[in-house]
Amino acid sequence: MAHSHHGDHGHGDHDHGRGADRRALTVVFALTGAFTVAEVVGGLVTGSLALLADAGHMLSDAFSLGVALFAVWLAGRPATPNRSFGYKRAEILATLFNGATLVAISIWIFIEAYRRFSEPPEILGGWMLAVAALGLVVNLAGAAILSRSGGESLNIQGALRHLLADVLGSVGAIAAALVILATGWRYADPLISVLIGLLVLGSSWRLLRDSTNILLEGTPPGINAEEVGRKMVGAPGVVEVHDLHVWTITSGFPALAAHVLVGRDEDCHARRRDLEELLAREYNIDHTTLQVDHLGDHHATLHNLQFRSRDE
Repeated sequence: MAHSHHGDHGHGDHDHGRGADRRALTVVFALTGAFTVAEVVGGLVTGSLALLADAGHMLSDAFSLGVALFAVWLAGRPATPNRSFGYKRAEILATLFNGATLVAISIWIFIEAYRRFSEPPEILGGWMLAVAALGLVVNLAGAAILSRSGGESLNIQGALRHLLADVLGSVGAIAAALVILATGWRYADPLISVLIGLLVLGSSWRLLRDSTNILLEGTPPGINAEEVGRKMVGAPGVVEVHDLHVWTITSGFPALAAHVLVGRDEDCHARRRDLEELLAREYNIDHTTLQVDHLGDHHATLHNLQFRSRDE
């Protein structure tokens, strides 16, 4: 019988990527925090809901970026006997939180826009345009910094989606300001705010879906568990694969565990190494736990996701 726990490959790169993520998040956090104050003041002075909606989103961005930074730090903490994977899932929890805050922000925008449709206030279009334009520059700079960090972290993607929603919010506020300056039509402000709210709500979907999938230990996107099982059972010497589990520890860190049966005369260790190489080469799965037995050395039971060689 051979038991394997194979998976130190790539962890150094993962930690290096986390360092780049931390630097990018720190810079963007400083930019966002500084401008949030200016936009809140601008929204109050001009009376623009579009600016206040964007400011509220940026305020949540600053908080969410702080949560993301803390999650990156926590994820870098060493593993312990009680937490064998350390705190790597902290980044996924931060992503789930960021997705939930996007939903809350969009609901607030819809409620406030409804009130404004009933009684649209006077809006200082010129100042609104100036603040929105400055916000667009800040948001584009922040989004560019996070994009260049190159991290595949879902945590970074969550922060980036917040900023991209802010970019759209700034564009919407600029459009509303131009309409108000050109026509004096004050309903443009709450109307654009509703569109911003819909965009913010849409941007939350992928974050909530992907973070929930990881927390529920679903198969990583882009990997078909049945295909993996068939590929494994097609390897030389392998007779059966069952109890196959493929999941994600954190972004960019897929893992696999399975019980493998090989022929009576096969070298268990050699077949295990072959499967490890196959999984790393074909599916980029470096963290594997394979229990390899000879056929007939274990009690027959019904298994979920069971694959047998066609030769048997």
